[in-house]
Amino acid sequence: MVDVKELILLVVSSALVSNVVLSQFLGLCPFLGVSKKVETAAGMGGAVIFVITLASAVTGVIYKFVLEKFNITYLQTIVFILVIAALVQFVEMFLKKFMVGLYEALGVYLPLITTNCAVLGVALNNVKYDYDILTGIVNGFATALGFAIAIIILAGIREKIEDNDIPECFKGMPIVLITAGLMAIAFCGFSGLL
Repeated sequence: MVDVKELILLVVSSALVSNVVLSQFLGLCPFLGVSKKVETAAGMGGAVIFVITLASAVTGVIYKFVLEKFNITYLQTIVFILVIAALVQFVEMFLKKFMVGLYEALGVYLPLITTNCAVLGVALNNVKYDYDILTGIVNGFATALGFAIAIIILAGIREKIEDNDIPECFKGMPIVLITAGLMAIAFCGFSGLL
């Protein structure tokens, strides 16, 4: 049986202390590309939360009951990529039908969730740390929540600094990278929580 206290520590650790973007540097492409507006960043964060959480559940079940059972764990990366691609297609079809504005705002970054290394990284880490299915789902949700927190904060900062007088050499991506670096330093402060 999984201890609730351990799950809470895992949530804090995965979301804040070991933030997938700011300390593990996974998922940087959508983090930097979709963080221009808070609305699109929140939409991307929600899509990533859905995909990573569901991918953690599905890959956990497939790993425990298929790959391990038939001793074909060497296929885990290929199987996990196929599962993630199918889930992203599902999210894309859902957004295209029910949330057209968000679908158009996310643009090319929505299919890029398939190649977002954070999604695959969580699934592989769940196997690496030998998490049971529930713990893997909690880890996936918390990691995706950390991604959403980071991308929304960066989007909010980018909206604010857009109106500032920034030297020409820092305009655009240089100031975004500096901001992301400062955010990573700030998130290091959460390491004292555990």
